[in-house]
Amino acid sequence: MPDFQLSPLAQQWVNVVLIWVGFGALAGLLAKTLLPLRQPSGSVPTLVLGIVGSVVGLLVLSLIFDREQFNPLSPIGFLAATGGAFFLLVLYRLFLAAFGKKEHDAG
Repeated sequence: MPDFQLSPLAQQWVNVVLIWVGFGALAGLLAKTLLPLRQPSGSVPTLVLGIVGSVVGLLVLSLIFDREQFNPLSPIGFLAATGGAFFLLVLYRLFLAAFGKKEHDAG
């Protein structure tokens, strides 16, 4: 059986992607537990919510504390990621309330 190995740079990128996927899933699940949606959503929207929320939360954290970078794999990074995902859920709810489908009386 041939030995398949990635280059060190490719291996590093694969590790980073897997870390963000796992971390995003946890942050998205926690945010959805804190603010559940009425309509069910699957694992992919939860994962995207967590990853984007992680980016938003860590960006806000770095702006507040005037640091260039925070380690997302830390307790403060996890709280920031969950807070970012929670914020995105609140924005989504506000968007649905403002622009969602409105039922009209058929009478």
